[in-house]
Amino acid sequence: MSYKDSSLPVPERAELLLAEMTLDEKIGQLLQPFGWKTYIKKDGKAELTESFRSQVRNGGVGSLYGVLRADPWTEVTLENGLSPEEGARAVNDIQRYVIENSRLGIPILFGEECSHGHMAIGATVFPVPLNVGSTWNVDLYRDMCKAIALETRSQGGAATYSPVLDVVRDPRWGRTEECFAEDPFLIGELAVAAVEGLQGDRLDGKDSVIATLKHFVAYGSSEGGRNAGPVHMGLRELHESDLVPFRKAIEAGALSVMTAYNEIDGVPCTSNSYLLRELLRGQWGFDGFVITDCGAINMLAWGHDVAEDGEAAAVLALKAGVDMEMSGEMFGKHLRSAIDKGALETSVLDEAVKRVLEMKFKLGLFENPYVDPALAAAVIGCEAHVRLARQVAEESIVLLKNEAQTLPLSKGTRKIAVIGPNANQMYNQLGDYTSPQQRGQVVTLLDGIRAKLGEGADDQLLYALGCRIKGDSREGFEQALACAEQADVVIMAVGGSSARDFGEGTIDLRTGASVVTEHAWSDMECGEGIDRAGLSLMGVQLELIQEVHKLGKPVVVVYMNGRPIAEPWIDEHIHAIVEAWYPGQEGGHALADILFGDANPSGRLTVSVPKDVGQLPVYYNAKRSRGKRYLEMDNKPQYPFGYGLSYTDFRYDGLRLSESTIRPDGETVVTLEVTNIGLMAGAEVVQLYVADKVSSVTRPVKELKGFRKVRLQPGETRTVSFTLTSEHLQLIGADFGPVVEDGEFIIMVGKNAEDYISTHLFVRSEVAACIE
Repeated sequence: MSYKDSSLPVPERAELLLAEMTLDEKIGQLLQPFGWKTYIKKDGKAELTESFRSQVRNGGVGSLYGVLRADPWTEVTLENGLSPEEGARAVNDIQRYVIENSRLGIPILFGEECSHGHMAIGATVFPVPLNVGSTWNVDLYRDMCKAIALETRSQGGAATYSPVLDVVRDPRWGRTEECFAEDPFLIGELAVAAVEGLQGDRLDGKDSVIATLKHFVAYGSSEGGRNAGPVHMGLRELHESDLVPFRKAIEAGALSVMTAYNEIDGVPCTSNSYLLRELLRGQWGFDGFVITDCGAINMLAWGHDVAEDGEAAAVLALKAGVDMEMSGEMFGKHLRSAIDKGALETSVLDEAVKRVLEMKFKLGLFENPYVDPALAAAVIGCEAHVRLARQVAEESIVLLKNEAQTLPLSKGTRKIAVIGPNANQMYNQLGDYTSPQQRGQVVTLLDGIRAKLGEGADDQLLYALGCRIKGDSREGFEQALACAEQADVVIMAVGGSSARDFGEGTIDLRTGASVVTEHAWSDMECGEGIDRAGLSLMGVQLELIQEVHKLGKPVVVVYMNGRPIAEPWIDEHIHAIVEAWYPGQEGGHALADILFGDANPSGRLTVSVPKDVGQLPVYYNAKRSRGKRYLEMDNKPQYPFGYGLSYTDFRYDGLRLSESTIRPDGETVVTLEVTNIGLMAGAEVVQLYVADKVSSVTRPVKELKGFRKVRLQPGETRTVSFTLTSEHLQLIGADFGPVVEDGEFIIMVGKNAEDYISTHLFVRSEVAACIE
């Protein structure tokens, strides 16, 4: 039993343990069944099911998915689910049973969903990744990931299925909210922060979890924005764009990768040996393990149709480089028979098993398999994490329009009407991959404004639901217009919803009260599997806004949504527009701070907002040869990448380079001065873009290569610098390797992708010869 000797190197321990294992025990290590099916809650405790006990005795289970996950899919609710302390005890009970009732006592690896907080009851619900991107604050996101890791590991979760590193190409895709941006450089910077924050200094620490990079790869570039649709992308573009953030995260030490559902140029990612073996392990040196998305191996046989049956699909995936199957269905059913038939070599199986075992040793699960329930109770949802959630939300909110200084509002405003389906529906501001919530844990927009106004709130505030996100009922219009008629200013909270059916029932449009009905009403129009053909507001939301606008009152539109909204009428007629995305449990406080000027908006768009869905794609870093304009309109977005207003203004001066001519492996420092020329302190996101003027292969019109979020007092000037290296200037050449070509580069620094000052940089190979 020398594999239990913690003084031995991890690879040696894994080899020793592997040599002790039977074939069934090896296969068991590659399975990740659904964890919430392993127990039934009785009297506040988790009682293990007999089916799970039997599976442990008959070969074992290597990993469990979502033991603590709670949502409508798992059917885990506030009533039958586990509190933070109960969850930690349940995980200990499962772990103890596995260790004590399996031949070799190999601990379970618990994998949990943590897209924007641990998806367990009581955990802090942070803003969604689209909000995180909009902060342009890498350090803040790293802190958020540290908090998520602590909450997750304290309950026993040791791996998380985040961050999502997909590049958004078509925002009709329902999973846009789970992504950071349309730009690979920005995603890459946040990817590194995620790995550092989640995995921490020591993987075996009490506040560390394995980061799983997903979805590998090009999942956000599917045909028509349809989930898991085919991707039409050449190898060069794949390397220049979608692979960039994954490479950066692997370099930062990420230890797990999840395959994407989609195919690329005819090859499904789950059976793509070039991606998983040649590139990921061979070229990048990845030494972690690869896990599938749920049901991805099934798709090889029934969807992609590249395998004739489940056994062939399982063999195809394992040979391509997959190490673990989420759900465990295909591997569990077919790997033994494939080996018995000679369709799969035992050495291929051993290779995958060893990778899984190494992760368990690195996590310290053999030495410390159990967690402290008291720690879970203390840190999950703690005040420090709630404050952090509020800061992320505040820094992510984007001010799109502010005509005649409509914002910030005065707390002394006599009457304020807050109207709309997203004003007081807590799940509508939380996004997908969210657990059931206690009402007191979530601060809605109405809650936040009420708290901001203090004692006089009841006299100042008027509220009406008005309408739902979807549906054509106008029953609530009368009350909404009555409220707006009395108000001095109207806040319209509209947009979308990624809220699944949490059993809340429907809402009475006339009173705003919840009504228990036989069939629950779902307003979900975004989230996984919820792709759209359009980007306009659904239902009668626009009509309600138009009716309110006719009253002649100042109107502020607050969007809460998981993808950009294209509504030209609102852009033209509404006085002020605020984009909040899904700002999490503290979103109401953060929005109130912004609306009343206690915080200055500093969020900037990370996805371009089109004028019309027919313009798609409108991502800023399209090729120079992007084509001509449409007959009806130009190709420019309504709001460009990087855009966002402030309550103050900033001036850019003195752009210069330390060296205006460099050799291909050289570097130069880009410097400029940024001044706050307004009357209020604020934060500006200074953005650096590079364009290669002439190149051997076609290139994007411009690419983000740096950014800084700087905070300035009124009248303050700050010098901002960026170091440009060969990595920022390279392209993927004819042999698909990175190269920096001689020529002229345009260096642009500004407020967004369309508002900048510029200078020129020259790359000359002969500079090196002259120096020599």
